Amino acid sequence: MENIVLAYSGGLDTTVIIPWLKENRAGCKVTACCVDVGQCGDYAAIQQKAVKTGADVAYVVNARDEFAADFIVPMIKANAVYEGKYLLGTALARPLIAKKLIDVALADGASAICHGATGKGNDQLRFELTIKAFAPWLKIIAPWRLWDIKSREDAMEYLQKRGMEAPAAKNQSYSRDQNLWHLSHEGLELEDPAEEPDYRRLLQISVPPEDAPDTPEYIELTFEKGVPVKLDGESMAPAALIERLNEIGGRNGVGIADMVENRVVGMKSRGVYETPGGSIVCAAHRELESLCLDRQTAAFKAFAGQRLAELIYAGEWYTPLREALSVFVDATQETVTGSSRLKLYKGNIVPAGAASPYSLYNQALSGFATGDLFDHKDAEGFINLSGLPMTVRALMKKERGL
Repeated sequence: MENIVLAYSGGLDTTVIIPWLKENRAGCKVTACCVDVGQCGDYAAIQQKAVKTGADVAYVVNARDEFAADFIVPMIKANAVYEGKYLLGTALARPLIAKKLIDVALADGASAICHGATGKGNDQLRFELTIKAFAPWLKIIAPWRLWDIKSREDAMEYLQKRGMEAPAAKNQSYSRDQNLWHLSHEGLELEDPAEEPDYRRLLQISVPPEDAPDTPEYIELTFEKGVPVKLDGESMAPAALIERLNEIGGRNGVGIADMVENRVVGMKSRGVYETPGGSIVCAAHRELESLCLDRQTAAFKAFAGQRLAELIYAGEWYTPLREALSVFVDATQETVTGSSRLKLYKGNIVPAGAASPYSLYNQALSGFATGDLFDHKDAEGFINLSGLPMTVRALMKKERGL
């Protein structure tokens, strides 16, 4: 008997995959595995639904705390943002989900892992590269690369013909992915980059900025070595802190990103991301780093953070380069301890002060009043030396008549 572990969410694609596997791989055993990374689902109902649609076994694996501590926190420390906007919500979760699927497959003696990622998307890399990193002997089944279904409408029709209920109506059949860190939206009118989204219909975590309160809300985040540990003075584990920030950010309409991004497979795609809590904590972390990192470290770390974002986006979490970059980032965070205060107002995150015992900002040196640490006369020699290459070039051009 072929034993297949399916990455199951209860959404449209994975709902279709179960009967499709049963029909196309005679006698196979399907183990539906839902990995809880904070998608706020009714997991008992998800398990029941999996079995009802043909799964032989259905598991739910709780990985919320692991996701927050071991994947989200390293991203925060690195300021890893893809193409200036995307805070990597889906990309961060997929390698962890795939690792949990592998654990289930190995424990259950399975021969294959199945996922619902399309041949156009990035998730196929994130799932499959993780499998190759830990259990390359497991077979990978990717139905979107095999079946005749061409669209989400085809998928809903497939279920209807078999008397099964589709998870979404046709006019609400966005492709969505939710976890503790974010909620993404793709499809329908979003496929036209010229069309403005109807946020009142689309958003599920955040209010549209124009509907946010007319009074600003202030919060303070405390970090220890780059890790967020307190919200307004209350100690909290990363997962709980992010959940609270999602509520606060959501009601203030912050963290909504509408972007056209470059997928790994070569095409552009348009999506809307809700990352209210993530946007807040990343903004607070950046403000604190501006006090604690010297210029050279900050500049190189920005480059490393961008490269790390590219690796995460491409599904290359379990690689030596990603691990090495994370070690570098951790070293930069040794002094990133202190607090950041932010003002949230109608979709905006405004810095409202930061403090650290390791701050490199010296008021006596940086202020307009001259102190003992700085002599204005030193600036002339510094400028002369800095401008020496330009001076030499100008003299050469004058001599040559250029």
